[in-house]
Amino acid sequence: MSLTDQQQLEQRYMLHTYRRKPVQFISGSGMTLTDDEGSTYLDFIAGIGAVSMGHDHPAVTRAIQEQAARLLHVGNYYYIEGRGELAQKLSQLLNAACSAADAAPWRTFFANSGAEANEGAIKLARRHGSLHLSGAYTIVSAMRSFHGRTLASLAATAQPSKQEAFKPLPSGFVHVDLNDIAALIQELDHPSAGTVCAVILECIQGEGGVHPCSLEYLQAVREETEKRNILLIIDEVQTGFYRTGGQPFAFQHYDIMPDIVSLAKGLGNGMPVGAVCARGEIGDCFEPGDHGSTFGGSALAVAAANATIDAMTQQGIAEQVVEVGGYLQQRLSGLPLVIETRGKGLMLAAELSKPVAAQVVDACLEQGLVINNTGPSTLRFLPPLICTITEIDLMIPVLHDILSAL
Repeated sequence: MSLTDQQQLEQRYMLHTYRRKPVQFISGSGMTLTDDEGSTYLDFIAGIGAVSMGHDHPAVTRAIQEQAARLLHVGNYYYIEGRGELAQKLSQLLNAACSAADAAPWRTFFANSGAEANEGAIKLARRHGSLHLSGAYTIVSAMRSFHGRTLASLAATAQPSKQEAFKPLPSGFVHVDLNDIAALIQELDHPSAGTVCAVILECIQGEGGVHPCSLEYLQAVREETEKRNILLIIDEVQTGFYRTGGQPFAFQHYDIMPDIVSLAKGLGNGMPVGAVCARGEIGDCFEPGDHGSTFGGSALAVAAANATIDAMTQQGIAEQVVEVGGYLQQRLSGLPLVIETRGKGLMLAAELSKPVAAQVVDACLEQGLVINNTGPSTLRFLPPLICTITEIDLMIPVLHDILSAL
């Protein structure tokens, strides 16, 4: 079916929740996407960071095909092959930066998306509050954060433009400025609504424009929450699975240990899968019936996630992301109109001196580059983790010419 036919059908029969770009991708391989007319594109957004190991990764594709031929889904009333092994792998990755003496097992609930993972994290934190903090229920998040579009995760998302149309949102959420520890302490000690049970943060705010927590701030947050027995939830939906390089998760660069971590995106290389992971005794707060999902942790999702994690560890992705991400940031810094670069590894933003980011994205698409903007002057780069210096050297001259003309 042609792009025009697809556009007409979606215009008539789909809810208009996205302003789609005028291209229909029908296949992909590695860093490359191909549209319905045979044109190819270098992909520097990777399905919003989800296609972590590149399109049509052989091992992941094979695992999905073989599992689909055996069993797709039976539901969570039963055990399925590979799910315990996947949970064990996640526990090991979450403990990767701590000593054996400090390691505690992480327990996982599998969901289908990052928003669902954050919903689970919110419920778990409130359950902990009801059991151990005299009914505490308020959750503190940071301005510009993004935790999802379900009602509770949207209430935690401190972006008024995304919230306004859906009020009244669930209560029990307050927001403070990122990297302002005094503001957070004031909220912890004198909350505006109820007693605080948890703080939820992204180490690097993705949809908010790739704004990192400072080292001093995140370490102070952990110290202040531990003093009060308040849980620290780290949202690793976009930053997780070597996206920031060196370590499996972004929090591990900060020498902290959270209580709950939410995961999704890169875990399944494009297959919908999410997870909420709780450390040690925090995982004891949920009992049978407290939470559930029909499709979460399905046989197909588990097979894809196991294969994705195995591929990451076998291909030395941790070190590659450090090298290639550093090179990408250096090259972006030298482009016309770029006044700042932010982020870590292969999660980067280029801030422009003019509000022309949307024009740049459209011009790039015409030139065979898939990138993204998170605001009027912010370009975002989330390529597959298999990205190499070769692909960056192909992209930068195109970007240079586009930016020079604006």
